[in-house]
Amino acid sequence: MSGFSREERAAPFTLEYRVFLKNEKGQYISPFHDIPIYADKDVFHMVVEVPRWSNAKMEIATKDPLNPIKQDVKKGKLRYVANLFPYKGYIWNYGAIPQTWEDPRHNDENTGCCGDNDPIDVCEIGSKVCARGEIIRVKVLGILAMIDEGETDWKVIAINVDDPDAANYNDINDVKRLKPGYLEATVDWFRRYKVPDGKPENQFAFDAEFKDKDFAIDIIKSTHDYWRALVTKKTDGRGISCMNTTVFESPFQCDPDAAKAIVDALPPHEPACTIPTDVDKWFHRQKN
Repeated sequence: MSGFSREERAAPFTLEYRVFLKNEKGQYISPFHDIPIYADKDVFHMVVEVPRWSNAKMEIATKDPLNPIKQDVKKGKLRYVANLFPYKGYIWNYGAIPQTWEDPRHNDENTGCCGDNDPIDVCEIGSKVCARGEIIRVKVLGILAMIDEGETDWKVIAINVDDPDAANYNDINDVKRLKPGYLEATVDWFRRYKVPDGKPENQFAFDAEFKDKDFAIDIIKSTHDYWRALVTKKTDGRGISCMNTTVFESPFQCDPDAAKAIVDALPPHEPACTIPTDVDKWFHRQKN
């Protein structure tokens, strides 16, 4: 985990559940603002929000102090993604690159739409099923330009540098060659995953073609620039919490004791109240 650790609060699959991140000193940090974008030269950090094959829609809480991971809520109910035949839950480890932000006031020249107000998303295609809140190091391979309800929502394709096959993947064409059908399945999943909730299919720029590694890295760098403007108060975040403990040029920086007080005020971690023996039946009950 690159020196980072995670701490859960409350019970999973409840409105109160949170996953907080800590640095190597055991101090609470923001996974949005305090984890460096780069893990090494040409290697990025990724915050895992959703492990592969799971259904709970977990995400960095951009408006909460310290931005813990929590389950998304709509109309007072916890959100889950449906099992879209032939897929089971998310088909990659899904998460975000820290210190990036898709500015909702920036009209992207590639898509003609403004950003979605979140860190840039990552689909990690390696063989390991990662843990929620895990911090991994990834090699960027390409990117997909999704249009989600009129907003630009980039999807970075990457692989864990610790994956046994990582050396064989250096650009998007390697994914096409070594994982035939995976990119097509990725487009299909993103196109249809909101349809069971009564929403229309998502659209894509570039006729749903994946752009290469260099293009992807340029997009990531631009979202890093938007993040820096956000965390240094050159841009109005409109409700986004920029509280951090390490960004020295940020007026939102707080000391570790203040960060600890925020976490200490929350309920302690509890095991899930019910561990479903049949995940699909349990998921169906949640939806109905």
